[in-house]
Amino acid sequence: MPRSLTVRQIEGKPGVVYYPLQLNEVPKPAPGPGELLIRLHAASLNHRDFFIRQHLYPGISFTHPLLSDGCGTVVEAGPGCESTPLLDKLVLLRPCLGWDEDPEGPEDFAKYSIIGASKQYPHGAAQDYVLARESEVELCPEHLSPAEGAALPLVGLTGWRALVTKSGNAKAGRNIFVTGIGGGVALQVLQLGVAMGCNVYVSSGDDAKLDKAVQLGAKGGVNYKTQGWEKQLQAMLPSDRPYIDAIIDGAGGDIIAKAARTLKPGGVIANYGMTVGPKMDWSMQAVLRNIELKGTTMGSGAELKAFLEFVGKYKIKPVISRTVKGLDNIEGIDGLFEDMKHGKQFGKLVIEID
Repeated sequence: MPRSLTVRQIEGKPGVVYYPLQLNEVPKPAPGPGELLIRLHAASLNHRDFFIRQHLYPGISFTHPLLSDGCGTVVEAGPGCESTPLLDKLVLLRPCLGWDEDPEGPEDFAKYSIIGASKQYPHGAAQDYVLARESEVELCPEHLSPAEGAALPLVGLTGWRALVTKSGNAKAGRNIFVTGIGGGVALQVLQLGVAMGCNVYVSSGDDAKLDKAVQLGAKGGVNYKTQGWEKQLQAMLPSDRPYIDAIIDGAGGDIIAKAARTLKPGGVIANYGMTVGPKMDWSMQAVLRNIELKGTTMGSGAELKAFLEFVGKYKIKPVISRTVKGLDNIEGIDGLFEDMKHGKQFGKLVIEID
């Protein structure tokens, strides 16, 4: 019998509760008109999934499968799409639906949602089979394995939009500062920036992660636990461009106060998350320097296509921290969540479903 992995609802307050994982036997779905049946091979975790287990995310479904990132093979096509070129091809699930191409945001926010344990859409990558329309999947770049493909969509789309669409500084020679290296989005921004010819600088609370980032092409890194790290960053910058053009940030906290003097006048902070806390302080110093703070989350279908084309052109492979085998390996999957909880990962955490 095909299986799905969901969270099981138990009593508890948001932030205190931790929903257990539940493996379910489900019927094998049959594709309806315009639908594709996809046999999933791999899926990956995101911080969103960890927040769901703590009930720190809105619109949670306890019946729809977990996980937003999945890679699988199209094994059957429903009426009306029998001639699809995707049959027998490796595809990636679009990690969010209801946002096609508007660069400003979802065309109809009421229809927009990230997939995986979402009330809005039944899709989720933690299952053996999933139904999706042709518009809800993209071809996996040919140089990637299923595990690598599953590690790509959500973090890649988020990073692409933050760096390319929002920062406006995805150009050779620009100085980009990426916070929280080791996380999936930060690593994707690093890889994209390096491929584009940017000078990428990173931060982490772990010196070993900084060393790994330099091996991936970062020009340098600072440990945010060190007093005065912003001065260390300033000293690393090239003499002919002694400032940061844009910050790609997923932490929040005191980033504005710390980095305002390092940013060029009119520089951009593209913020895609606040792992430190749900608020950020805005300073008059930032106002006087004409700094722009831009919120960004996920991205459109058009941005996902552009990102995947870039990945295919430059043969970029996502960094994978660890994989476990088997959708029924609850202990192993829980271990991946523990890695995320304690910030142990450097790269994506992947489940090989087959």
